[in-house]
Amino acid sequence: MPVRSLTQSLLRWPSPEQVLSEVAAWAAAQQAQCSSLQRVGLFGSYGRGTAGVGSDLDLLLVDASADGPQHQRLLRWPLEKLPLSCDALVLTPMELEELLASGSRMALELQRDLRWLPMDGSLTPKGRGKTTSAQALIGCAGYQGAVVPLE
Repeated sequence: MPVRSLTQSLLRWPSPEQVLSEVAAWAAAQQAQCSSLQRVGLFGSYGRGTAGVGSDLDLLLVDASADGPQHQRLLRWPLEKLPLSCDALVLTPMELEELLASGSRMALELQRDLRWLPMDGSLTPKGRGKTTSAQALIGCAGYQGAVVPLE
């Protein structure tokens, strides 16, 4: 979603706040259409809070009805509607638990960086006023440093 400026020959990269807001809205819309989507999480630079110009999205979708190989699972989700290019992984809750228990490099990265998005489309922690900061994810249920167990 880099946007071309009409007055300059430069592309303007979206702010992390704008990206996070659009991803949260996308996740809520997907969950509204597909009840088997249990969680959507960010990892990589957006999960760590270090995203900048040129960063892509790294998403983890926990879908209770996911089956088949990854390339087929991904076809179900309109990733092209996200504000940036995206690498996504679709897992069942059991597959996620097995991955996290494996001790693999991916498991360690997820344990360190994964941040769950609120599934109501907002980035506002419950009980707090409206906020537009990317830091709003800190304090949201499931955004406190490590992977939050599935309910």
